[in-house]
Amino acid sequence: MEKYVINGGNTLHGEVEISGAKNAAVAIIPAAVLAQDVCVIENVPNISDVSILFQILNDLGAKVRYLNKNTVEIDTRNITEPVVPYESARHLRASYYFLGAFLGRFGEAHVSPPGGCNFGVRPIDQHIKGFEALGATVTTDYGFINATCDEMFGSHIYLDVVSVGATVNIMLAAVRAKGLTILENAAKEPHIVDLANFLNAMGAQISGAGTDVIKVRGVKALHGGCYSIIPDQIEAGTYMAAVAATGGSVLIRNIIPKHMDCITAKLVEMGIAIEEQGDSIRVTRQHDIQRTNIKTMPYPGFPTDMQPQMAAVLCLANGGTSIINEGIWENRFRYVDEFKRMGAAIQVDGKIAVIEGVGHLTGAPLRACDLRAGAAMVIAGLAASGTTEISCIHFIERGYENLVGKLRGVGADIQIVNQSDDEAAQDVG
Repeated sequence: MEKYVINGGNTLHGEVEISGAKNAAVAIIPAAVLAQDVCVIENVPNISDVSILFQILNDLGAKVRYLNKNTVEIDTRNITEPVVPYESARHLRASYYFLGAFLGRFGEAHVSPPGGCNFGVRPIDQHIKGFEALGATVTTDYGFINATCDEMFGSHIYLDVVSVGATVNIMLAAVRAKGLTILENAAKEPHIVDLANFLNAMGAQISGAGTDVIKVRGVKALHGGCYSIIPDQIEAGTYMAAVAATGGSVLIRNIIPKHMDCITAKLVEMGIAIEEQGDSIRVTRQHDIQRTNIKTMPYPGFPTDMQPQMAAVLCLANGGTSIINEGIWENRFRYVDEFKRMGAAIQVDGKIAVIEGVGHLTGAPLRACDLRAGAAMVIAGLAASGTTEISCIHFIERGYENLVGKLRGVGADIQIVNQSDDEAAQDVG
């Protein structure tokens, strides 16, 4: 097993190129099943979640071939069994998108409950509600979620809570249902729009993506094609937060500035200079970090996936109290004890964290507990004095392509080293 070793205290300078969006890729790749054809997908991030999805497709009989580092050809014509077993599904949450894709193509789906980061109960009741409204019967037997339907028909579906996963799965299932599906209280995240654009490029008829009402008019069949995934909003935000924490000036390239507005606004409140330059953003910190309050909300509100990274920055504020209200998940402050080992002053009460800015952190051995918390620990380590060692980095590499290389490229002192047998045993335990 491996760990990150960070010698903190360096300011960051230079340029970072943002990869394709993880959250879009993990929806678009299962959606390729619906084409029963060859799809070429560009700007695919080289991350472990994507690798797992490609392995699942290979196991199903699809042919996956890299045309270059970030362009992949997927041929799903030979998939015959709509089944994703436990060993394949347990590593990532997005495996449940095969439920909607299989239902749309085969009229049945058998998928083991998904894994991924554990930061709270994430029920799929809204997914099931949507499938049943389209005419499917959904049961859970022998460790599988089973959905079957002789024929699916468009329906009017209202989500009780805004859910990205349910919005994606219902869209996937509805594209080949007969008639019109109207999905209300839908999620509006950029990757929802990207998925809709991908499906439309294959012949689907979806309108309203990016609003809270999405309309899907079913079609008889989809076809292959070529599509490029949008840049990753959260990866870009993570590098923006890293510059805010360490100081310096970095040009972050290949972004969609509109997607960054919710993050940019908070950084500006914290005294960080942000300059938009077409499809790039320059982030500069020359002064002390100022306190602020954050509440995570569905898009276009502040993203929950940026909450831990911003907490790392706020620990370094020059005095003052910041409050973070986690409006999405009930257990996303598990990183707090790790930050306290570095000298942070944080108190958590339920979904609220109160952060007293201490202005300075000290390196310590840390253990990543999920993807974004792990990224936040990297940010804290970059800004801290001394050495920080972060274990369980497999969580981080689920969502960041070449994190170490990109950070080293802007002046960070970070490397990957092998853990000793004793350290690896402790992390497994």
